[in-house]
Amino acid sequence: MQLVFASNNANKIKEIQLLLPETIQVLSLADIGCFDDIPETANTIEGNAILKANYVTEKFGYACFADDTGLEVAALHGEPGVFSARYAGEQKDSNDNMDKLLANLNDNSNRKAHFKTVICLNLNGEQQLFTGIINGQIATAKKGTNGFGYDPIFIADGYTQTFAELSMAEKSAISHRGLAVKQLVDFLSRWFPEKRLVPLAPTGANYRVVRMAGAMVLRKEMVLLLNLKNLLKIVAQLSHSATQKLSHFVKQKLTY
Repeated sequence: MQLVFASNNANKIKEIQLLLPETIQVLSLADIGCFDDIPETANTIEGNAILKANYVTEKFGYACFADDTGLEVAALHGEPGVFSARYAGEQKDSNDNMDKLLANLNDNSNRKAHFKTVICLNLNGEQQLFTGIINGQIATAKKGTNGFGYDPIFIADGYTQTFAELSMAEKSAISHRGLAVKQLVDFLSRWFPEKRLVPLAPTGANYRVVRMAGAMVLRKEMVLLLNLKNLLKIVAQLSHSATQKLSHFVKQKLTY
């Protein structure tokens, strides 16, 4: 099956796809032709996830999931929280964000923090939320070159390495996003038994082309169904004589 992930963040998409079974293919916003800057104006992590998922479902008509993640630091009263991506400004630069966080903590001995991810799923007219939290500490300096965001300064409880010093597989096994995605997969498995999940064959150089083509076909089908639904509403409001005339007109056109 295919699900739209409301993101064009290549790092997020790669991490999410690694966590999902092969029977679920992630389509990015670019894959469905969405290049909009989706507003993230809610004052909670949950709210932003809902905003993004609803934007895609309402504007493009797809089953979709979206996530929002925040780093919450105890000594900073939960900062940066919902503003994690733009903590140091609208340029959304990870190094700037980490530098500001380390400066604000300074020599504070309380380095407790946690990452929180909320995933919002819109599917079959229903909405579900899944939350993953990983507790840890803020390092005194950046370490590691893997990962993204605040990974170089976050050390999960029970570890001595930052997220950025772990491999993607190691991080995904314990991360906040991994925990939320596991709940998402468990839910989808109940909705779609294994026998109904269609394996995704295309790989290699043609993979992206096939994904985009599939998304375009699905989009056209949904637009056609929407137009048909609107037409039926109009027909239902017509008088009996008008309906007969419309029927005669359609039959004439179908003979050509």
